[in-house]
Amino acid sequence: MQNRPLGRSPLSIAPLVFGGNVFGWSVNEAHAFQLLDAFVDGGGNMVDTADVYSAWVPGNAGGESETIIGKWLKQSGKRDRVLLATKVAKWAEHPGLSPVNIRAAVEGSLQRLQTDRIDLYFAHEDDASVPMHETLGEFARLIEEGKVRAIGASNFRADRVADALALSKQHNLPRYECLQPEYNLVARAGYEVELEPLVREEGLGVVCYYALASGFLSGKYRSAADLAKSSARGGAAKRYLNPHGLRVLDVLDAVAAAHRATSAQVALAWLIAHPGITAPIASATSVAQLAEIMGALSLTLRADEIAALDQASGM
Repeated sequence: MQNRPLGRSPLSIAPLVFGGNVFGWSVNEAHAFQLLDAFVDGGGNMVDTADVYSAWVPGNAGGESETIIGKWLKQSGKRDRVLLATKVAKWAEHPGLSPVNIRAAVEGSLQRLQTDRIDLYFAHEDDASVPMHETLGEFARLIEEGKVRAIGASNFRADRVADALALSKQHNLPRYECLQPEYNLVARAGYEVELEPLVREEGLGVVCYYALASGFLSGKYRSAADLAKSSARGGAAKRYLNPHGLRVLDVLDAVAAAHRATSAQVALAWLIAHPGITAPIASATSVAQLAEIMGALSLTLRADEIAALDQASGM
């Protein structure tokens, strides 16, 4: 498995990132340890989480995912085999991108993760109330202190990313090296129309979330009755259950059959093959499911298959 450079940062990652949003939600601590071991032993090297994960679960407060990952790092001794990506701005405990908040948030994340450094630190969402140079200035201090290695932007509009990149260049500040947008076969326009031209022009890394469209692209949701199969994901997948989404599933089925693969593997392989995408983010709730999604790493789609998927999923 060949790692890919992440923008102009010193980081290089395997072309599939494990999404830690499931930890403390649909995956308990013991199962999380099994999944993380299997992911790293299988050649994966980046785990993505956030301070806010998984505050939406009844009884949770936030920080649960980072805490589980930190316990695993301590028990497994695999810190040097893993690149950690986490985020700041969305958690009610540490909202926004002010220097004071970023400082408090990063110290909390480091403590929960039981590490001395965060490899990739994302601004989880934009914060127009804080001057950009103040946010980037605090990120610069964290990089100088060795607490953060590279920074990224998640859920930013293209114009705001462009402004940040220009400011970084003008004032010799660290730049956002990686974007984390929503992008998959049934949600293409938001990334391709605005962000993708900037990504290519500036040589940015991209790790995209909702790579399987909340499980829809696995093919398990094909009717309203199927949505009840998962209390965690069914509601989110509902928005794709329409003629466009079903057309994409039909082509996924055909390509998967030709390769003796699964629809999820084909959907991920399409993203991995897309120019400019460093890696999709995907989650798993069992070792068997993880093995399935990691199978995408060895699946090479033909040009005509990619074209058929492009046409079926066209914006």
